[in-house]
Amino acid sequence: MSQSTRSACPACGHDGYKSLFHGTDRLYRTTDRGFTVVECAKCRLMRLFPQPRPSELSQFYPAQYWFSPGDSPAARAEERYRRFVLNDHVRFVESSIETTPTRGTVLDVGCGGGLFLRLLRERGHRVVGLDNSLDAAQVAWKQNRVAALCGSLTRAPFQPRQFTTITMFHVLEHLYDPMAFCEAARDLLTDDGRLVIQVPNAACWQFLLFGEHWNGIDIPRHLVNFKEKDLVDLLDASGFTVTRRKHFSLRDNPAGLATTIAVGLDPMARRVRKVQESPQGRLFKDALYFALMLACIPPTLVEAACRAGSTIMVEARKK
Repeated sequence: MSQSTRSACPACGHDGYKSLFHGTDRLYRTTDRGFTVVECAKCRLMRLFPQPRPSELSQFYPAQYWFSPGDSPAARAEERYRRFVLNDHVRFVESSIETTPTRGTVLDVGCGGGLFLRLLRERGHRVVGLDNSLDAAQVAWKQNRVAALCGSLTRAPFQPRQFTTITMFHVLEHLYDPMAFCEAARDLLTDDGRLVIQVPNAACWQFLLFGEHWNGIDIPRHLVNFKEKDLVDLLDASGFTVTRRKHFSLRDNPAGLATTIAVGLDPMARRVRKVQESPQGRLFKDALYFALMLACIPPTLVEAACRAGSTIMVEARKK
């Protein structure tokens, strides 16, 4: 896709836009370069503009920005926590699986190290992962014992109607062409299959309060910033009907607010930036971050109850 093509709104193709704010990589500090987030003058979809070229974009994804389990006490504690909060996602997806008459295979796009798929497999489901990081796919195979391939969904070596459930957690906002992924998912799903998608919700109260400092913007990795309506419209244009919505994620909403407030405490960001800290110092910072997350649960629950949660998870079926 050419740079000029990417300059148009990925939702409606309109070239007009309004600049909203400027920012840089607040989380991982991979670059000091500034970026602009704009809003389409026609459909009001928010996006990074101009979008970096693919060769440039890869520089903003540090090695192991996805979770990889370690052997230290802090790493083991973090993995136990991740298993606990991921059960929220597992329950939502299992509800989707139960709506299909046949128990087929679940494909997780952007599977990272495969922990979510491992939890599903432990519950008796057939699973396979797909990620554009070879290192992530290897962790999924070796440490979580789930089948995973390296590649893109639009070019994946799967047969049409091969899966009864496809999941994409925090994938679409990273893509130049989100519709192409949704259409590829439609082709790979059985006629009664379900697509489960989660993205940050740019219509949340956190964004209204913190603006460009909100963690869900994640400049420069998020090329598109969806509001709930944007996601529903995208799925409708891709041949889906949304059947269920969820505005709260125990894994993402409190942690997102905690990182927005104290980005220097975020465990993943500290690991990626290779912050020098003793084992005791790491445990202390992790404990502070965990305490902050606990404090963030009540306000994020209220936010979600008002349908303005910082993430939106939807289940959709083919039309």
